[in-house]
Amino acid sequence: MLATSVSAQTPVEQNDGQMPPTIAIIIDDMGHNLHEGTRLVNLEQPITLAFLPYRRHTETLAKLAHQRHKEIMLHAPMANTRNFGLGPGGLTPDMDAQSLKTTLRRALQSIPHVKGVNNHMGSLLTQQLAPMDWVMSELDRYPVYFVDSRTIASSIAGEVADAYRIPTLTRDVFLDHEQTEEYVDRQFRLLIKRAKENGSAVGIGHPHTVTVDYLEKHLPLLDEQGIAVATVSGLWAMRNNNRPMFAEGEKQTIRPAYAKSE
Repeated sequence: MLATSVSAQTPVEQNDGQMPPTIAIIIDDMGHNLHEGTRLVNLEQPITLAFLPYRRHTETLAKLAHQRHKEIMLHAPMANTRNFGLGPGGLTPDMDAQSLKTTLRRALQSIPHVKGVNNHMGSLLTQQLAPMDWVMSELDRYPVYFVDSRTIASSIAGEVADAYRIPTLTRDVFLDHEQTEEYVDRQFRLLIKRAKENGSAVGIGHPHTVTVDYLEKHLPLLDEQGIAVATVSGLWAMRNNNRPMFAEGEKQTIRPAYAKSE
């Protein structure tokens, strides 16, 4: 692992006692693509991998990722404004509270070693108070954090998570809306710029070949630039004086219930 890589347990300080500018990179949509997913799992740096529930390779890759010291999230499918299909585990506005909570709970249970949740799509649902309240009231039961992917600027997901005192971060930069090396490079440089300005920043990418190629090449170069890479938990700890996210025994354990993949 690089000298400036940061896990949840081992923050690294610069010589002056200050933390280096630090980025967390979340890779969404894990579970579909075994080849690119395996490449991401095998990266040296402590990136965070967000898995869609019930996908063909979710369980296998999540277990391997845990062995490789990656942090694992549920990438929870939520309704969007363009009516794109959500696949299994989707959360929609027509659900009542119990249906939504049960669907979310089962999705959480289907992800091995899950530590957090972020929204997959969700430009519709993350604007709606009642569903977000139900989501956060369910997440509040477990030792998980929430990252607002901010797929729409008017998302209230992060605010509702804050109201429940769920450890919360918000996406700063999407890395690969356009799947070209030039675009990914521009966005990656923007992520580093934000981290230098604010101390840390959160980027989200996807298991596209161009993205994985770029990360394989450029993440090892961050060490000499004085930029650290952290898990989401590590970044949250940096921003919160290294205090624990949860008190021992405060939350219910998530009981694994791995479903058959689709």
